[in-house]
Amino acid sequence: MTTRLVFLVPGFFGFTSIGAMSYFEDVEQTLGSALRRRGVKARIVRCMTQPTSSIPRRADALRRQVVDAGGLGAGELHFVGHSTGGLDVRMLLTPGVKIARGNSEERIASLTKTAISVATPHHGTPLANHFITVQGQTLLLVLTALATSGQGRGAVLAAAKAIALVARLDDWLGRRDTALDRIAEGLLRKIRLNRRDPVWKYLGEIEKDQGAVLQLTPEGIALFDAAVADRVGIDYGCIVAGVPKPREDFKLKELVDPEYIALRVLFRLLHALAAQAHPHYPYPKTSKATQRLLDRGLGFKATPGISDGIVPTLSQLHGRVLHVARADHLDVVGHYTLAGRQSGDWLPSGAGFTREAFDALWEAVAAAISRPRTPRSSR
Repeated sequence: MTTRLVFLVPGFFGFTSIGAMSYFEDVEQTLGSALRRRGVKARIVRCMTQPTSSIPRRADALRRQVVDAGGLGAGELHFVGHSTGGLDVRMLLTPGVKIARGNSEERIASLTKTAISVATPHHGTPLANHFITVQGQTLLLVLTALATSGQGRGAVLAAAKAIALVARLDDWLGRRDTALDRIAEGLLRKIRLNRRDPVWKYLGEIEKDQGAVLQLTPEGIALFDAAVADRVGIDYGCIVAGVPKPREDFKLKELVDPEYIALRVLFRLLHALAAQAHPHYPYPKTSKATQRLLDRGLGFKATPGISDGIVPTLSQLHGRVLHVARADHLDVVGHYTLAGRQSGDWLPSGAGFTREAFDALWEAVAAAISRPRTPRSSR
């Protein structure tokens, strides 16, 4: 029987899990069930990553995990990369790439059948340009300072306890199972001052390397695309996401929910930044058939200004379009309408993403992985 390994690769600021919070929320179970319904037996591996490291370093980290998971002895390898994780996969599989000693890259590529990207900035995201401004660099500096000093960790710990307390207090006002409750229960109440706590390790990784920030700009990705090529014999496919422009008004019940208002304001800011297409690095022109597929899947016209709140929709195109989802950047990996509340997700985009839509998305991934293939010709 063929041994299949499916690797889930997280994106920028990505992680496997911190506390009770998982990056790929319910993806492993949903994808596994979809594969079993198709008669495909596979082991799904959730990968770790270096949150903001350069793409070559992230690709090398992925290579090591494939080797450690026994990938060189598998019958088939499949990769599913969310956001920047899709770029890590493309680099690892590039013909002739050398990111480590030996020939493990070639051996991995020879066993790989599918490379699927989910909301990946194949042509960059204007949002990355913000992080190379003074304000963006200051934000990253603050994050790393919090991890590397005792005072910083103490301040975060105190703030975490205060936020956890607020999460309990707002239950008395009838606001239960909110995103704040989820953060408090899964992460904030479990933070410890010890520098070995997963939160400090995560922030410490951000301090070490922030190379991906520059590489994800439209200018940086232009160089990436010139050097990174698809490998013959591997099925490249993409899951594309987008949301309509955020509405300006608030409903009455939303005005009494300060947590929701703060998240909505954040999303509107992110969406506005992502909508600023670079005048000198336009997204590739779509065919009429692809444009129709995008417009039908989203329920509105996909233009350069449309995004999932983080990555422009037209930037997500690479290989076959497997599925188009009216969803934001975190919806697609399971962080949507928590506990069934319309405003309970991390990015309240108003996309209306549902459990059924989530299942359909990962069903499309399973279909691509289980797709019959002709034997690869020798090279």
